[in-house]
Amino acid sequence: MKQYILIWIYFSSLFFFSQRSMAVNASFPYQPKVVSVDSVLDKLMLYAPFYEKIIGEYKADLYLKRKVYTKKKNLLLRFVPSMGKTEKYVRKYLMESYSELHFTAPNIYDQKLKACFGTNKKPEDISGDVFDYFHIHIYSATLLHKKLLSPLAPNGRKYYSYKIDSVLVNSRGEVSYRIEFAPKNPSYQLVHGYMILSNNVWSVREIYFAGRSEYRFFDNLIKMGDVGADNEFLPVRYDVNTTFRFLGNVVESNYTALLNYQSIQYQQVQHKYRRVKKVYDLSGSYTLQCDTNSFNADSLPLNKIRPIKLSDEEAQLYKEAESRNDTMIHHLPFETKRWAMFGETGDALTSNYSINLFRMGAVKCSPLINPFLLSYNGTDGVSYRQAFKYNRLLVGDRLLSVVPKVGYNFKQKEVYWSVNSDFDYWPRKRAAIHLSFGNGNRIYSSDVLDELKNIPDSAFDFNKIQLAYFRDLYLNFNHSLEITNGLTLSLGISTHKRSAIKNSNLAPIDSLAPEAKVKNVYVSFAPRVRLDWTPGQYYYMNGDRKINLHSDYPTFSVDWERGLKGVFNSSGQYERLELDIQHQRSIGLMRSVYWRFGCGTFTNQKQTYFVDFTNFTKSNLPVGWNDDIGGVFQLLDRRWYNSSSRYVRGHFTYESPFLILPRVVKYSRNILNERLYASFLVVPHIRPYLEFGYGIGTHIFDLGVFLSSVNGSFSEVGCKFTFELFNR
Repeated sequence: MKQYILIWIYFSSLFFFSQRSMAVNASFPYQPKVVSVDSVLDKLMLYAPFYEKIIGEYKADLYLKRKVYTKKKNLLLRFVPSMGKTEKYVRKYLMESYSELHFTAPNIYDQKLKACFGTNKKPEDISGDVFDYFHIHIYSATLLHKKLLSPLAPNGRKYYSYKIDSVLVNSRGEVSYRIEFAPKNPSYQLVHGYMILSNNVWSVREIYFAGRSEYRFFDNLIKMGDVGADNEFLPVRYDVNTTFRFLGNVVESNYTALLNYQSIQYQQVQHKYRRVKKVYDLSGSYTLQCDTNSFNADSLPLNKIRPIKLSDEEAQLYKEAESRNDTMIHHLPFETKRWAMFGETGDALTSNYSINLFRMGAVKCSPLINPFLLSYNGTDGVSYRQAFKYNRLLVGDRLLSVVPKVGYNFKQKEVYWSVNSDFDYWPRKRAAIHLSFGNGNRIYSSDVLDELKNIPDSAFDFNKIQLAYFRDLYLNFNHSLEITNGLTLSLGISTHKRSAIKNSNLAPIDSLAPEAKVKNVYVSFAPRVRLDWTPGQYYYMNGDRKINLHSDYPTFSVDWERGLKGVFNSSGQYERLELDIQHQRSIGLMRSVYWRFGCGTFTNQKQTYFVDFTNFTKSNLPVGWNDDIGGVFQLLDRRWYNSSSRYVRGHFTYESPFLILPRVVKYSRNILNERLYASFLVVPHIRPYLEFGYGIGTHIFDLGVFLSSVNGSFSEVGCKFTFELFNR
């Protein structure tokens, strides 16, 4: 607290003389002097970065009340993520929750839901993803976890217009300004509203902003603490209204949230030349330690934790729930049922598309009929995919996961399927056993490479070559272990059974190849070693489970495989070695870059083998726009992936919300971000292959246009289209 007072004195004295020129008579009637909005914004933009970092940590009790009114609904509503199940003839619901909230700078929120009450049978099912609206740092440059650009951003005047609506004064003579802001150009990543700014200290007392986030229209009123109080720079109340509209469904929600701060810690001022040792374990920020016995919803009356009284309408909703013979009070324990937890990275996330199997785990699946599972690529045509997921969280945070996938490519007329299973038996060390099997891409043998080598680059044309294609059935088994933070070692085996395709619509067997040279079936067996290293890996511990986060440094990987002859009737010997380095990094306000560089080679080849790289491969069923985060070639013919025993490639992607279109097209509010792509590839016959692209992302779909060049000459133009609704 002393450090905060010293900082306060420093900034107050810094602008003492400039403030004297703006001093006004605080007695009534108030006679304000003419103040330009630019001078007020200069002070706001100067102080906002300081206020953004002034809070280092806090713990608070959060009370949240939500009223839901389903104005219109149909069968499609059940397919919307984060929309909980509702009863057939009930349109209005009331939910209340009590949580403990822990914030750690710069932007880490850990919220533990301790109790939930409501008129629905499972009030926690309707909570959805609304907590983002109550995890807002108003002095930050972005809102809603970097989805919206804040009017308090340092470059806010580039995107917003401001005006002083009025000058206010309270009974103590304290002056404040009501400033309205609006986007200069329509965009769903900008908001409109107003803020009330205190004179002299230039901190925000109240801010209201409205806009759209994905498929919700919302407005949010945030009230801050009083000037001079410990919570001056923190919100004390939220009033949020949202309207969800989707294919004939209309759901309105009203929220009231109040925070009661238990502890507030201010940031320590560090000397700019003093080196501070980085702490990569962020468990203290991500894991909130709660006393689960301190609160019991079954024994504690609601009015003991309710900071505001219910209205008559809200009280009537509870009475109507009682008349339906529903349980009026529902208690959600702090420790939710372990077998109902999900997580892509091991973290606990629940899904509406799940079937809970009592004491056996849970199954998650996407809708069987859903047009948003379709994707289109100029070279691969239309693809459809379907995925399921079974998870079971065991004692000691051990996790068993089984993910079957199936899909169909209409251009190749091929059904693809795979089953990936993982058993994290020692989650503290990220030790796991991995088993995967399925059918891969159609491939041709290394015998074809000899034919390709003899063709001059200038005369090379894949369409004039009859390739002997094989179907691929694979089984991979490996064990991974994190040796030390950021360094993971994987050991395993890779097996393939490749069978020649006859009467294929894609391409016939090479009639020029001698019959004795091409077999109908090839089997391979190869031990495999992979090493991944991410320096400076940040992480946190969720119980016994280690969750890796991000790093300021790139990830390096080495992948080696040795094919053995004679094991399980395997034929052909080879060694495969691949090196890869990739990194994604934020470079400012809602902007990021991604780059990737890699190379690989097959060596020590004996007899027939198949060129099948791990990093340089073609996905038969892309699952979304962000596959490999742009580290793929969109127009490259899939036959090139197996045409050489070595390769060198690189990728670069730049993403920004306001890049080209908002400067050219006035009405471009639906565009959330824009991307620029550049890729190169060097293999025999193409030195180099270049690919450039431009893409846009919206709430519903992503679209990209690409052009390619081969050996310095223009090749083709193509596009990629994927549905992204509810995938953001």
